[in-house]
Amino acid sequence: MSINGTLVAQAIVFALLVLFTMKFVWPPIATALDERAGKIADGLAAADKAKSELSSANKRVEDELTKSRTEIAARLADAERRGQAMVEEAKAKATEEGNKIIASAKAEADQQTIKAREVLREQVAALAVKGAEQILRKEVNAGVHAELLGRLKTEL
Repeated sequence: MSINGTLVAQAIVFALLVLFTMKFVWPPIATALDERAGKIADGLAAADKAKSELSSANKRVEDELTKSRTEIAARLADAERRGQAMVEEAKAKATEEGNKIIASAKAEADQQTIKAREVLREQVAALAVKGAEQILRKEVNAGVHAELLGRLKTEL
């Protein structure tokens, strides 16, 4: 065979190989590559979507935290106001109760003072009567009278 015949035969075999590859081998490879490219594109889209969802979730979390912090601060302030009101109310009640106790003690002290004065008056009256009785029983003598009055003073 000549070189030209070999060259033509090789060209025909090569053409058949190219046709066979284009008909049977190339389509499955192209399909697999297209599927792989689609999966990669879907994965990238899902990653972008997840990234945006994560940022929106982070924003919602920050908003909720801010809202919770303000709510907690408001509740603490309200609780502090209530506590102060309760303390003021307790102070007012304690002051009122103290004033009542003081008034009661003053009234009781006044009653005891009056009672003690009455008892003292009765005792002074009894001593005065006793002293007058003793003066009238004895004879009228200045020295004896002075002595009796001295005893009366010590008794009073």
